[in-house]
Amino acid sequence: MPLYLNDDQAMLRDSARDFLAAEGSIAKQLRHWRDKQCKDGFGHGLWKQFAEMGFTGILIDEADGGLGLGHVEAGIVLEEIGRNLTPSPFLTSAIAFVAALKGTKLRELWYPGILSGDAVAALAIDEGPKHRPESIAMRAERSGNGFSLSGKKQFVVHGASADVTLVAAATDEGLTLFAVERDAKGLDVEGVRLADSGVGARMSFDKVEVDADAVVGEVGGGEAVLSRALNAGRTGAAAELVGIGAGSMDMTVDYLKQRKQFGRLIGEFQALQFRAAHLYSELEIARAAAMKAQQLLDEESPDAEAMVSVAKAKAGRASQLAVQEGVQMHGGIGMTDEYDIGLYMKRDRVLNELFGDPAFHADKLARMKGY
Repeated sequence: MPLYLNDDQAMLRDSARDFLAAEGSIAKQLRHWRDKQCKDGFGHGLWKQFAEMGFTGILIDEADGGLGLGHVEAGIVLEEIGRNLTPSPFLTSAIAFVAALKGTKLRELWYPGILSGDAVAALAIDEGPKHRPESIAMRAERSGNGFSLSGKKQFVVHGASADVTLVAAATDEGLTLFAVERDAKGLDVEGVRLADSGVGARMSFDKVEVDADAVVGEVGGGEAVLSRALNAGRTGAAAELVGIGAGSMDMTVDYLKQRKQFGRLIGEFQALQFRAAHLYSELEIARAAAMKAQQLLDEESPDAEAMVSVAKAKAGRASQLAVQEGVQMHGGIGMTDEYDIGLYMKRDRVLNELFGDPAFHADKLARMKGY
């Protein structure tokens, strides 16, 4: 498939761009909720507006009340979220969680809340300092008609605000995923402020009882469910990282056209022009990689998982370059809170770690290829 948007997708991009530039701007959302020390880190009013725009139903089938679109369309919205640093649970709730519930009975319970913007979902996968889904130690033991969950999770983005959390645990039958509601007895949630002013959570499960209906998919069949969730989340994160890089570059290029030194605009200095041109090419490659991963996921291609890792790694590197160049080219003021460029660097650091950093995905891809 061609690596560019068709007419309908271009219309969605224009709609998302206008909406998020107006309603999801840094001043109106990120700075506002940060300065208020909001316990959620995002505005529920904006989340309801996402629903009114139809964005929350992009990956939900029409039969379930959604738009029945795909990962390409989800990526369009996510790139604009990244460009504006808009704080929202869109990636965890409307993308990763929705993908995990595809084809399961639990979609009937949770999709309506996602569609209306009344529900927020989180993913509790990681237990250590880095993303290592192959090393899940949390246990789920048989208990009555259900299971008893014991263990700890951390870096659960939006975990302190979530109505439901997708929890990965080991059972005698194998890896199993559970949809655990926020008021479950024995569940302790500690909200933690992240570097980008968002809120994550450390979650402690002390014999949390869930019934059999909380199992997502089949007992012992969690690998397939987790793969759906992570592939969707990683591809979505790649698109958002491209947006972060693009927003950072736009801000930097605009500054190069205004700032004068030695009586000349600094954008006239050839060394800075070279660096800006290099950055542009890196971001275009990252955008192409992200779109290819989205297309392969929509096609349910066997090559999708490898391309997802390529996209997450490349977008992470390109975004990192963009925010570093942005801060450097702004000079000393780039490190001050008065300028937004530093906020892009903070968001880049958090999103790069979410669902695996570039080193994780480079290693994963190498192993898939037999190295």
